[in-house]
Amino acid sequence: MSPHSYGDTFALWRAGSGSDWQAYTHHPFVTGLADGTLPRAAFVHYLIQDYVFLVHFARAWSLAVVKADTLDEMKTCASTVNALVSHEMALHVKTCAAEGIDEATLFAATEELENLAYTRYVMDAGVQGDFLDLMAALAPCCFGYGEIGLRLHKEAAPDTPYRDWIETYADPEYQSVMTNVGHMIDAAMSRRLGHASADVVRAPRWAQLQHRFTTATRLETAFWDMGLRGA
Repeated sequence: MSPHSYGDTFALWRAGSGSDWQAYTHHPFVTGLADGTLPRAAFVHYLIQDYVFLVHFARAWSLAVVKADTLDEMKTCASTVNALVSHEMALHVKTCAAEGIDEATLFAATEELENLAYTRYVMDAGVQGDFLDLMAALAPCCFGYGEIGLRLHKEAAPDTPYRDWIETYADPEYQSVMTNVGHMIDAAMSRRLGHASADVVRAPRWAQLQHRFTTATRLETAFWDMGLRGA
């Protein structure tokens, strides 16, 4: 799937983030998921932190419902909250249960500094900014995991023990949610700034949105770094 499958706005943000996007989506943590060399302890440490992250991420998407201008925006954001809470977090619960870690322990886990920095950055973007600010901060996680999942679905070693994680993000249901989110962001951009094109990139507002997207992308890379510390 090309970046354009998630919409024109994402494609522009992705290109605008330059090497930061490559560092995030091709991080050694991701490589370890693909070839199976990632230490199990690092993966479990990451999953625990990611569960806590998703709690805040779901809250941020709930805030997007409040920031929305149209019913379609509200519906897409609400369905994304449901996908996070009902499906993505279930993978974390299942995998950690196999390691003897129950859901109550996950919910009560102490947040690493990288987790605090990322989740509060996203929430701050939504509280201080508008709907587009929040979308720019949310987008790297949503679309980055979708892009990684599709790539690893094709490239990962057949015997990698992280196949379930890969398939969660390569799954057609997840991809469908991300496609809908991408279309919603394009429509939101068009209503507020104009169509996502070379013209809108030259608008003063665009630089702020690109900065939010690139900063969130860097925070994703730091999150992988945090995961590797758990080895």
